[in-house]
Amino acid sequence: MYQLYFSPSTASMAPHILLEELQAEYELVLTDTATASHKSADYLKLNPNGLIPTLVDGELVLFETAAICLHLCDKHADKALMPAPGSAQRGEAYKWLFWLSATLQSALIVYFYPERWVEGEQNAADVKAHAQAKVLSLLEQMEQQVASHCGHWFLGDEFSLLDIYAMMLCRWTRNFSGKKARDFPFLALWLQRMLARPAVQKVYAKENIQPPFV
Repeated sequence: MYQLYFSPSTASMAPHILLEELQAEYELVLTDTATASHKSADYLKLNPNGLIPTLVDGELVLFETAAICLHLCDKHADKALMPAPGSAQRGEAYKWLFWLSATLQSALIVYFYPERWVEGEQNAADVKAHAQAKVLSLLEQMEQQVASHCGHWFLGDEFSLLDIYAMMLCRWTRNFSGKKARDFPFLALWLQRMLARPAVQKVYAKENIQPPFV
């Protein structure tokens, strides 16, 4: 049985939804960022970065959200939540997954924690504003991707890990001042399809997620 160290409404949401989609057996271990549980000595033994999430799979301990999700998809390949290895579609999925993780998620982290990069309230406010503008330009790319095909999901006709990961990051824009992910027309329709999935609804209930949902 997997153990997922999580905190509600954080980057652990993607592997949490994925575990539900895979119908895998797992145990949730609350590591509440609100009480700094992720900085405890015991947790740092598992994840020296002190970040959420961490997945324990037997003797294997994994951190980094994208790595956890890829590992789960590979272990449950019969569920086909990633395209076949070696295919052009798999390459396309890799491209977007690492774009989500390294580009969009990184920009969102700057938005939420500008004080990590600069000192002073005004400097932090300026960094936050620039980060928000960057995120909105990246959401334009996501909008174009979803609009570029006639399928219901991020990559086209087939639901995949990319839908889960992308929805999690879109949710992080829900309290932006001004435009949010849900304000882009194609993203809005896709997000409603995501919210209708039983796995998403189950995770929202378990994590006690309150509106706005995205």
